[in-house]
Amino acid sequence: MTPFEQRPPGAGAADARVRIGARVEGTVQGVGFRPFVYRLAREFGLGGFVLNDDRGVLLEVEGDATRTEEFFAQLQAEAPPLAKIERITRTGRPLNGERTFAIRASERHAGRDSRADAPVTPDSATCEDCLRELADPRDRRFRYPFINCTNCGPRFTIVKGVPYDRTRTTMAAFTMCAACQAEYEDPGDRRFHAQPNACPECGPTLALVDPANAPQTKAATGDEALTTAAEALKHGAIVAVKGIGGYHLACRADDERAVARLRARKHREERPFALMAATLEQAEQLVHLTDAERELLRSTARPIVLARRRAQAPVAQSVAPDAPELGVMLPYSPLHHLLLADAAAGALVMTSGNRSDEPIAFRDADATARLEPIADLLLVHDRPIETRTDDSVVRAVRLADNHQATRQFIRRSRGYVPASLSLPGGAAKPLLACGAELKHTFCLARGERAWVSHHIGDLQNYETLTSFTTGVEHFERLFDVIPELIAHDLHPDYLSTCYAQDRQGVEHLAVQHHHAHLAACLAEHGFAPDTRAVGAIFDGTGYGTDGTVWGGEILVGGAQAFERVAWLRPVPMPGGERAIHEPWRMACAWLDAATDGDPDLPGRRAGQVAPDRWRQILNLARTGINSPATSSAGRLFDAVAALCGIRPQVGYEGQAAIELEAACDPAERGAYPIPQLDPREAIEAITADLDNGVAVATVAARFHNGLAEAVVEACTKAASRTQLVVLSGGVFQNRRLLEATAAGLGHQGLHVLTPTLLPAGDGGISYGQAAVAAAALGR
Repeated sequence: MTPFEQRPPGAGAADARVRIGARVEGTVQGVGFRPFVYRLAREFGLGGFVLNDDRGVLLEVEGDATRTEEFFAQLQAEAPPLAKIERITRTGRPLNGERTFAIRASERHAGRDSRADAPVTPDSATCEDCLRELADPRDRRFRYPFINCTNCGPRFTIVKGVPYDRTRTTMAAFTMCAACQAEYEDPGDRRFHAQPNACPECGPTLALVDPANAPQTKAATGDEALTTAAEALKHGAIVAVKGIGGYHLACRADDERAVARLRARKHREERPFALMAATLEQAEQLVHLTDAERELLRSTARPIVLARRRAQAPVAQSVAPDAPELGVMLPYSPLHHLLLADAAAGALVMTSGNRSDEPIAFRDADATARLEPIADLLLVHDRPIETRTDDSVVRAVRLADNHQATRQFIRRSRGYVPASLSLPGGAAKPLLACGAELKHTFCLARGERAWVSHHIGDLQNYETLTSFTTGVEHFERLFDVIPELIAHDLHPDYLSTCYAQDRQGVEHLAVQHHHAHLAACLAEHGFAPDTRAVGAIFDGTGYGTDGTVWGGEILVGGAQAFERVAWLRPVPMPGGERAIHEPWRMACAWLDAATDGDPDLPGRRAGQVAPDRWRQILNLARTGINSPATSSAGRLFDAVAALCGIRPQVGYEGQAAIELEAACDPAERGAYPIPQLDPREAIEAITADLDNGVAVATVAARFHNGLAEAVVEACTKAASRTQLVVLSGGVFQNRRLLEATAAGLGHQGLHVLTPTLLPAGDGGISYGQAAVAAAALGR
């Protein structure tokens, strides 16, 4: 018997009393974990207490030894739906005769050894219980657009600090009424310590602002604001809607005039708009859904899911011109549910509230200034948003025959952030990884935990740079990380690199772009820093160690080091970054590389590119002036798309490649030869087929198939001492290329890894930089 057990005279072992303390780490704050512990302890007749602190949840239970063991078994198995227990550390405690169980006030410790380590919960979609109350005329929260409980509602977007208590959220200014306070203090109520808890008597309120009137003049408030906005949507208005992580711009998805007007005012000429369907059944009318896609749509994260468009989908053509997929999500806030129901709309366009290339608006004054020229009305409320957070975007891909569908992130943000990722091997010092330039995220890491930020955007203007720097400051406060090492991209001119180098008093580490892609995928799958894998890293551009523009790389290595063993044949990028926006320039460079003499302007480009201009760019490529050499797979896709007559210029990054994939004949099995990753023979064959009248759909499919075969051949050759192959980089967000390449590698007996917790594109770069930096510290 231990010093912490007490057994009355004559009692058996089963009657022994014990007192056990436990530290519970993971996502256990703001998810109803303490009331769950309270109810469980009372059920088992145990005394003790539970409280929140900087590191998670601390509890002690005292009672019968057998019942105590049963308590801990249930604690792990029956945790609340939003809780994620990472670790339970138990220690013996002296008995003190405690017979009752209590929830104690949160504790915040001071000192270097007591750093905050309690994960902040991502925002969660409205739960079924709250939806029932929302629709019940007898309930006091009937039609209240801010209804929530411990199982749902805003979290990350309202939190200012930890422990997660109301005083450290943007709800601090709202004093609960007596009824809400009673719920908040009742451990048996599902709103016990629900920090955003509120009702129409004491909580946030809606207002409708008409920009045509005096600024900030409220046209209506409360439920009238909601019904008026819905009525306006019915008649073709554009309404800016303040949501969970920022503003959306909404209009009817089936109203061509409204969608075209939104596109013109937003200066977003071609990039597809996201849709919000009222129900899963309405979503099924827009897109073909697999079981995996339905599961993603219904998840508490409620991401935008990219799915195959139905031929007769009831949406305006301007929603997603020429796109084979639609991005669809389900309502995730009470306001969304009410708005779609009142507007009697099966689906609304629900796109980010910004002008093209700007961050999403989330501060009210800024939103009013920026969105008034776009929106006819603004549906706002008075609950502040602490952190701007875009909607996440995902799709489901199948990597092998009869294999379960795999989630692929295009953008990881609301609903997933700021959930932490493990960092294999751990970081010996706190560190910050500053990410890339496009689709930017940053990452903080301490010990074995890493926090990858929400989607920031493209760091190409002051607004997104400010969003990046303020985001870093917020995360450093929230997770109590003071970086001693800062990792950044090798490119000297990235704004993220400049920011890193401007921070003094810390170590700096430059990480090659494609190495970060490789390291990120290995780390998220839990592989140690010294693990070696073959990495096919295909993307648009990345600064290489030789000073050229990489983008079609076969690497061998891991977080500790890498070797570049093969790459796509380099060609010039005539005009540098201009070639990214004008794919016909890459067609010119590839034709020149593949043919003898002076290649003529392809017939499909006649009328789109002047012959004199074609010759100028041809000469530019040959001289090498402002024409850096690139091995970019993304630029190869651009060239083929231009040769096929699909896209001479692009309105957004990756557009040509997306439309080339969409053009593919799914039944075509032919493949163009790309021996040793040299596409010149394929370019010749493509040109010949197009000249002979072969359909673009056939040509596009043969190119995809040929590139997949070339990658399989190169990876198989490089895999002499490892069976692991990583497929990453933005080009592998191409579903056809990814699935064909993964299938071919599987047939060679190789084990394929793709990113599933982070985007394959540059949104995952910061985590890879952190993994490389942690490995360097470990050495």
